[in-house]
Amino acid sequence: MSSTSPSKTLETFDNPNPGRDYEIRIECPEFTCVCPKTGQPDFASITIRYVPDRACVELKSLKLYLWSFRDEGHFHEAVTNRILDDLVAAVAPRRMTVEADFNVRGGIRTVVVAEHP
Repeated sequence: MSSTSPSKTLETFDNPNPGRDYEIRIECPEFTCVCPKTGQPDFASITIRYVPDRACVELKSLKLYLWSFRDEGHFHEAVTNRILDDLVAAVAPRRMTVEADFNVRGGIRTVVVAEHP
């Protein structure tokens, strides 16, 4: 597998300041998946905010992870919660929020916010 292929693997690295609460904010404005009902593309901006504990997510692996949803059918609510679950499993943060702001389609805009804990 090429290092530029979509992947469900999330890599991490040691938090350089584990004794301090600080927030990491990651914005991914080009997230895509497909509607499970119609097969049409859904576009969203994903914002991830978290306070790391012992580990941080490595950004290239996060990019490839998000890319892996591109041709998969997901309801907005399901994919947002899946991203949160996978990130929590990978980095075990003190707190994390994933916000998915989906573009308007059919006159409806959807924003899904999932939080841990």
